Amino acid sequence: AAHLESPKLEKKLPKILTVGEVEELLKQPNSFLPAGLRDKAMLELLYSSGLRLAELQGLTIKDIDFNRQLLRITGKGNKTRIVPFGTKAKQSLIEWLKIYRIWQGEFNLDSAVFISQRGNRLTPRQIENRVKLQAQRAGVNVDLHPHLLRHCFASHMLSASGDLRSVQEMLGHSNLSTTQI
Repeated sequence: AAHLESPKLEKKLPKILTVGEVEELLKQPNSFLPAGLRDKAMLELLYSSGLRLAELQGLTIKDIDFNRQLLRITGKGNKTRIVPFGTKAKQSLIEWLKIYRIWQGEFNLDSAVFISQRGNRLTPRQIENRVKLQAQRAGVNVDLHPHLLRHCFASHMLSASGDLRSVQEMLGHSNLSTTQI
């Protein structure tokens, strides 16, 4: 039996949210509290730019070009790429940064974009918890996590454009086969 190989299990693709479910999620939070505005900006960026959790967490003020609606992202392997973000994400970021000073005071170009009430950069676990909380509030019955929003972004972008190479570039994949999965 030591020489027998077990059969390979079929890999299941992640269940993605429909466009309607994403719209419901992005309507949340309807709070004007600082945490709600921060969460909305995080959700908008995760979905509109297909960011990884670590990329969102590492985002600094200097990485945002509001005029051209571009983000400079440092991804896996310290590779840098430029990705666009949508108008709704831009508006959410502006709203968040208007009240950012309540928690942080003045910020400089190297300041983290997403911070806690104490002014510290959010941890990956805090971001995951906030995404889950907003999904529950929106009534989205999926175990939502930041990477699932990345899958949704890629799937919705591909179905709308049919351009696999562009999706590959935006996701920061060096291998096209990774994007195809």
